[in-house]
Amino acid sequence: MNFCSACGAPLQLSTPPGDDRPRHVCPACNRVHYQNPRIITGTLPVYRDRVLLCKRAIEPRRGYWTLPAGFLEMGESLAEGAIRETWEEAGAEVDIEGLYAVYDIVSIGQVYVFFRAALRRPQWKPGAESAEVRLFAAAEVPWKRLAFPVIHVVLSQYWTDRERGEFPLHNQRIDESHWSLVQA
Repeated sequence: MNFCSACGAPLQLSTPPGDDRPRHVCPACNRVHYQNPRIITGTLPVYRDRVLLCKRAIEPRRGYWTLPAGFLEMGESLAEGAIRETWEEAGAEVDIEGLYAVYDIVSIGQVYVFFRAALRRPQWKPGAESAEVRLFAAAEVPWKRLAFPVIHVVLSQYWTDRERGEFPLHNQRIDESHWSLVQA
């Protein structure tokens, strides 16, 4: 961030009075420009014993598989955003079954929120950001072609939970060590 969105003056990095960390502050109008984590919301869409995955048609990680998810928009709840992203990326209608996982990716300022969801019917089609969409059983998941470490973690947890017949809420920090889960 270089310039104030209120007055256009160059910003300075300083700790505002009463704050505990450096922020982008405008010396001309004193506006503090906060940078907060972005929220990514999505679903783990299931039909019978299979999970619906999308092959990315866009960067980053074009050609790799992911769950339907994306940035939460203003004016929508986490669940509404997850349902919208599932429709946009997979052309699939889902019913939310419950909050499943929250992952903190502090190094890139993102928080992922996934909901377990049931496909209403076995219909889907690639959206603008997906090259292909299809169902996978646990043994069929393209583990070495998953787009992001968080997708590997959530799918691993899901298949383990499914085997147990219990779906607890997962909360975990994803860091650089998790990148070994996916091939570069």
